[in-house]
Amino acid sequence: MRSKKALLNISFSFLLQLVTIVSSFIIPIYIIGTFGSNVNGVIVSITQFLSYITLLESGVGGVVRAALYKPLANKDVIQISKIIKASEKFFKVIAYLFIGYILIIAFLFPSIVTSEFEGIYLTILVLIIGTSTFIQYYFGITYSVLLQADQSIYITSFFQILTLIVNTLITVVLINLGFGIHIVMLGSAAIFVLRPILLQIYVKRRYKLISNCEEDSTSIKQRWDGLGHHIAFFLHRNTAVVVLTFFTNIREVSVYSVYYMVVVGIQKFVNTFTSGVEAMFGDMIAKGEKTALQRNFRLFEFVSYTATTVLFTSTALLILPFVQIYTDGITDADYYRPLFAYVLVAAEAIYCIRLPYHAVVLAAGHFKQTKKGAYTEAIINIVLSIILVNFMGILGAAIATFVAMVYRTVQYAVYLSKNILQRDIFVFIKRIFVSLIAVIITVLFIKLVPTIEISTYVEWVVYAIIITVTSFIINIFLSLIFYKDDLRRIMGLVKRFTTKKKNKNK
Repeated sequence: MRSKKALLNISFSFLLQLVTIVSSFIIPIYIIGTFGSNVNGVIVSITQFLSYITLLESGVGGVVRAALYKPLANKDVIQISKIIKASEKFFKVIAYLFIGYILIIAFLFPSIVTSEFEGIYLTILVLIIGTSTFIQYYFGITYSVLLQADQSIYITSFFQILTLIVNTLITVVLINLGFGIHIVMLGSAAIFVLRPILLQIYVKRRYKLISNCEEDSTSIKQRWDGLGHHIAFFLHRNTAVVVLTFFTNIREVSVYSVYYMVVVGIQKFVNTFTSGVEAMFGDMIAKGEKTALQRNFRLFEFVSYTATTVLFTSTALLILPFVQIYTDGITDADYYRPLFAYVLVAAEAIYCIRLPYHAVVLAAGHFKQTKKGAYTEAIINIVLSIILVNFMGILGAAIATFVAMVYRTVQYAVYLSKNILQRDIFVFIKRIFVSLIAVIITVLFIKLVPTIEISTYVEWVVYAIIITVTSFIINIFLSLIFYKDDLRRIMGLVKRFTTKKKNKNK
C-alpha cells in the first residue's frame, strides 16, 4: 500500500512540476515582451518578499506532519483531530503577523525601486500579489498538511495542476486583451482562491475529524524549531533576489529570475522523487521498521543521485542556448551570462543531492537537533551575497548560494549517518565521487561531438534529447560498476509494477 501511494504521489508530482515549468516559461515571457524586463523584475521581487507565507507549510507544516504519522498509522481519529486543531490555532497567529507584514512591504517597497515606478503603482501591486499569496496558502494549509502526512500528496497536486492551468490561460488572455499588469495579477489572484476551497470540500468529505475536541499543543511542541528551521532556509533560498533588489537594479533581478526559472524547474523534477517518500519514511519510523527504512532509503538515495546527475549535467550544457532562444529580441537587459549560469546550476544540483537526507530528517522530526546547521547556512549565504554582489553582481549571489549549499548538504549527510541511519559517512562520499565522474565523462564526450547550431526550440529539443540520453547511458554504465545491487533492485521494482499492470488489464 505504501509503495502504491508513493508511486501515485510521484506520478502526480511529476505532472504538477511539468505543468508548473510550462506555466513558469509562458507567463514571464508574455510579461517581459508586453511590459518589459523592469516590470517582470518587480513582480519577481515582490513575489519573493511576500512568499514568506510558505514558511507555514514547509516549516511548521513539517512539524505537524511528523506529529501526525503515528496517529495516522494507528487510525486514531481523536488524536489526529487534536493535532489539527492545535495546528490551526498556531497558523492563525502566524497569519495575523503575515497580514501586518504585507502592509509593511506595501508601504516600504516603493522606496526600493522608486526611480523606476510611481509609489502607488508598486503599493497596489504588492497588495494584489500579497492577498493572492495569503489566501491560497493560509486557508488551505491545514488540509494540505493532513493530506501530505497521510501519503496523499496526489490530491493537493491535482488541485494545484487545475489552478495553474486556469491561471496560465487567464493571464495570457488578459495580456492579449491589452489589460494593465494590475488587472492581470488581479485575475490571477482570483483563480488561486479556488485551491483552498476545493481542498476544504475534499478533506471534510474524506476525514471524520472531531471539531469540538481539545487541542494537543504538546504534540507540535517543536513548532517554533520547525518555523525557525525554515525561516533560516527561506532566508538562504531567497537571499539572492533580495540582495540584488537592494544593491543592483531591477533588470538584474529579471535576468536572475530567467536563469533561476530554468534551474528551479529541473529541481522540481528531481523533487518529484521525494514526493510522498517523506510520509512513507515517517510511517516506517513511527512503526520502528529500521531495516525497511535503511533498505528503502538506500534505493531512494540512488534514484535521487542518478536523477540529479543526469538532469543537472544536461542543464549545464543546455541552459545558455535555451536562454538565448527564450530572450531573443529582448534588448533592455543582457541575458547572456555563462559563468553565472554554470555556478547557479551547480548550486541547485547540490541542493537536490541533499533532498533524501532532508526528507528523512523531517520524517524523524529532528528539527531541534538540526536547526543550527540551517541558521549557519542562511548566515553564510546572506553575508557572502552582500559582500560578493557589490564586486561581482549576480555571479557573486550565485557563488554565495553555492558555498552555503555545500556546507548544509555535508552537515545533513553527517548528521543522518550518525544519528538516524547509523552508517559510515563514506557512503555519502562515494556517491558524490561517482556523480562527479559521470559529470566529467558526459561533458568531455559532448565536447567531442561536432557543435550543433541552435536557433529554434525544435533544434534545442533535439540537442537536449541527445545530451540527456548520453548522460543517462553514462550514469547507468557507472551504476553497473559501483551500484549493481541498487540498479538490480530498481529493475526488479519496475518489472514487478509493469507485470501487475499487465495482469490488471487482462
